[in-house]
Amino acid sequence: MVTLYLLHPEQSKPLQQWQFEDASIVRIGRAPDNDVVLADPLVSRHHLLLQRQNGEDSSSHVWQLINQGTNGTFLDGVLVSQSAIVDGSIIQLAKGGPTLRFQFQSPSTRAGEQGGKRAGEKTCTHDGNSPQNLFCIHCGQPLSVQQTIHQYQVLRILGQGGMGTTYLAWNPSQKKPLGNNSTRKSQPQLLVLKEMNAEIAKVAKAQELFEREANALKHLNHVGIPKYYDFFVEDGKKYLAMELIHGQNLEQIIYKYGPVTPAKAIGWMLQACEILDYIHSQEPPLIHRDIKPANLMLRSLDHRIVVLDFGAVKTGGTAFVTRIGAEGYCAPEQERGHPLIQSDLYAIGPTLIFLLTGEAPYKFYRPSSKGYQFQLDSIPTVTPELQAVITRVTETKPSDRYATAKELAIALSECH
Repeated sequence: MVTLYLLHPEQSKPLQQWQFEDASIVRIGRAPDNDVVLADPLVSRHHLLLQRQNGEDSSSHVWQLINQGTNGTFLDGVLVSQSAIVDGSIIQLAKGGPTLRFQFQSPSTRAGEQGGKRAGEKTCTHDGNSPQNLFCIHCGQPLSVQQTIHQYQVLRILGQGGMGTTYLAWNPSQKKPLGNNSTRKSQPQLLVLKEMNAEIAKVAKAQELFEREANALKHLNHVGIPKYYDFFVEDGKKYLAMELIHGQNLEQIIYKYGPVTPAKAIGWMLQACEILDYIHSQEPPLIHRDIKPANLMLRSLDHRIVVLDFGAVKTGGTAFVTRIGAEGYCAPEQERGHPLIQSDLYAIGPTLIFLLTGEAPYKFYRPSSKGYQFQLDSIPTVTPELQAVITRVTETKPSDRYATAKELAIALSECH
């Protein structure tokens, strides 16, 4: 049974509740045909869906949130478009909009079985643990395991998308360093496990992208790139085990807290340039092809930028056919299927625009004497020096841009 509680905006106490006994989809929005109707101007007519993932299995506790609202949906304070949702999650419809608490109770729990733990195999029987805990406060072991894949124990779903599912996983036996690379560290016990979608796996190009990320990470060793731990196939599905990065990506930060100062934005991009310089310096050079705020994580531990999602990475000098890149951040030559290392640098320009304005960069894309360029005169925080850097790095012709990430970093550092 799913229960949704409308919370008081200041006191977080329930004002209203809705219960759904065996629903597989719950529709939430302002229109009267929704299952949960919220008469708030910030809420779209059909704002979001809550959808159970395991078909006809009414005992399933795996639910997914799908945003459909113009003003966005925040799950536990993080802006999401599509994400797994668990018992106790807090959903906010638009920034400043109404807040709901999601509560799930399985039929077995309602029948009187021991509750308080996530569904799955119980691995610890100590008392005194909070239902929200992943690990026992007494022995440090996982309280519950949803499933075991290879030697990895899945604790919860971190996210789901078209390519597959990302899990938070626990490795009960720390392995020795992998392969013959003496610099490779042994696996930690808590990590990320990416599973390729079974349907997507039938598409050869999708398989190539998934394996490409594993191969790229396996040969890279930089503090700003997630560490590779393992790649394997089990039951016909491909899996990638990699480092868990604690933090928020820059898109989430801007949507949550608003635009940042030029000094902070430049500081983040200087770190991004350092990472790009590292991958561009490989032999042959690697081109990321998907630099954007959502793929730049600010790590909580040291406030350093980490570049994510190497699924689109390609080596320089090879022919490309598939167009990959986010709208507003993709260089013209990359749109045509011919990315260069300067294409990654191009994306730094619109990323700076987003960090300084909180607006989609394409809103500032205007016709000019050179075709189309970003027009930044209306952005008060952009100094003439910074405007000159953004203009040059986003020139239509790659030859008119900075040649390397180091050269771009030097120009940015002079804008402080």
